[in-house]
Amino acid sequence: MRAWLVCSALLPLAACHTLAPLPATAWGERRAALQAVANFEVNGQLAVATPSEGFSANLRWQQQGVSSDLLLRAPLGMGGARLNFDGEVLRVTNNQGTQLQGLTAQAELVRVLGFDPPLTSLRYWLLGAPDPANVATETLNGELRLARLQQGEWQVDYGEYQQAAGLWLPRRIALHRGEIRVKLQLSHWQLP
Repeated sequence: MRAWLVCSALLPLAACHTLAPLPATAWGERRAALQAVANFEVNGQLAVATPSEGFSANLRWQQQGVSSDLLLRAPLGMGGARLNFDGEVLRVTNNQGTQLQGLTAQAELVRVLGFDPPLTSLRYWLLGAPDPANVATETLNGELRLARLQQGEWQVDYGEYQQAAGLWLPRRIALHRGEIRVKLQLSHWQLP
């Protein structure tokens, strides 16, 4: 009976020990691993609200090294766009099939989305990590994953994560800058 009481008294302590917070280095290692992901594909939905308009679309983002390829398809045949950004040159194909490059592509992207997106940083934000090229303020959740990221003029809030290819990757992301609101619901992550 005494052994049972001792074990009963020690059980909560053992449970507390297993729930101890992860060391701070865990996030540093996870951040570095996420920032090192060079190739991925993710599908999902996008909702955008600007002071003058709003829209929603299905999206497919493919990342191959520095090259980002984004396909947007609006529902009910309302159009869409495809963009490719290699870190220097932006190429946009609009819903009429017109291919644009450089400044005209940038203007078309702003026309389609209603704002100028942070394309270089987005590839990292989608993975749940800050862009390593810029200063960021990070707020972590209890699992030491990003809950909020402030980078440049953008605030990025992470609502939910999912596991894919052994990594915890975002399922829901909300971005805002001033009056611009962007919501992403991500699914079907593929990593090599």
